[in-house]
Amino acid sequence: MFTASEDEVKNGKVTDVYFERAIEVLKAKNIDKTVKAEISVKSLPKDYNWAVLSGVEESLNLLKGIDVNVRSIPEGTIFKECNPVLEIEGKYSDFAVYETAILGFLSQESGVATKAARVKKVAGSKNVLSFGARRMHPAIAPAIERAAYIGGCDGFSTVLAGDMFGIEASGTMPHSLILLAGDTSLAAQYFDETLNRSVPRIVLIDTFSDEKLESLKVAEKLNKKLAGIRLDTPSSRRGNMKKILQEVRWELDLRGFNHVQLFVSGGLDENNLAEIVDYADGFGVGTSISSATTIDFSMDIVEIESKPIAKKGKISGSKSLLRCKKCFKSRVVPCTANEVKCTCGENMYDLLEYTIKNGKLIKDFEDIKTLKNRCTSELRYVD
Repeated sequence: MFTASEDEVKNGKVTDVYFERAIEVLKAKNIDKTVKAEISVKSLPKDYNWAVLSGVEESLNLLKGIDVNVRSIPEGTIFKECNPVLEIEGKYSDFAVYETAILGFLSQESGVATKAARVKKVAGSKNVLSFGARRMHPAIAPAIERAAYIGGCDGFSTVLAGDMFGIEASGTMPHSLILLAGDTSLAAQYFDETLNRSVPRIVLIDTFSDEKLESLKVAEKLNKKLAGIRLDTPSSRRGNMKKILQEVRWELDLRGFNHVQLFVSGGLDENNLAEIVDYADGFGVGTSISSATTIDFSMDIVEIESKPIAKKGKISGSKSLLRCKKCFKSRVVPCTANEVKCTCGENMYDLLEYTIKNGKLIKDFEDIKTLKNRCTSELRYVD
């Protein structure tokens, strides 16, 4: 497989060649210096007003053991453009080759987490599952699922991710099972007879026939054991999904199958999901999350030997990203330990905290559910 091993990443092999060349010059001319380098995003993707930070744990694992100090905002935090999210202090040559990997961790995973959060914000209390691992390289499937979960997805479909994070993978059944069985209701019967009772009986109902007719056949076959049906109707046959959902719901309820939930998957994002959110009980969202637009982070030197300096277009000096717990307003100010008041009168606190000092990790990593809860709790403050 055309993938880098963990050792190759840690050994700085996944780097842009100009970093290696720069280090060679710095050492040859004896001009290597202690710097502070800041990671921030100058502008967010079109129509985005905020983003969710993900990829921090991998970045810190890459930097620990190197003689650097690191300040970062907590993973799962919602931030806006021009906000610093991570700062590295140390000899430039000690960490320069890791810029490519760190930006890769943060950019892709924050993009996935942000898209998941945008979808979840529309879905509200209704379940959203990440179904998009098949749209990305399989080697990064766990990272994609982790970021999607942090952003707000209630579950994911990939078995390995479930094993890694202690969250059971979620899913229904593929069209292939129904095709091989030759009949949807027969496939539902086999599914019910074979699988452990802990697996919800959710049946895919758009393989052979009309969604309403297949729903009723399956409901009559499984009765109270049927937990839900999933509509994955292809775009060429989809028509008006809202009308299909309304029709299926009506026919099921009319016959006493009020307990059967309706799930939709296939081609969903936050925009078209908004059109059907009131008519479905849950959603499987794939490509729009796993192939989300990356968040365009950059790393820039902002101090050399404790003196503020930056390239044009960037603001020099180490910074604090202050936030108010009461009203959620944020401010970027020169790095300070002094008390700063929000316009609402509440004290503000610095989101950037030391996570590595002299190469040693000084904060424990938070579990994935804590990261998700942070993001979910902050979503109510943003549009």
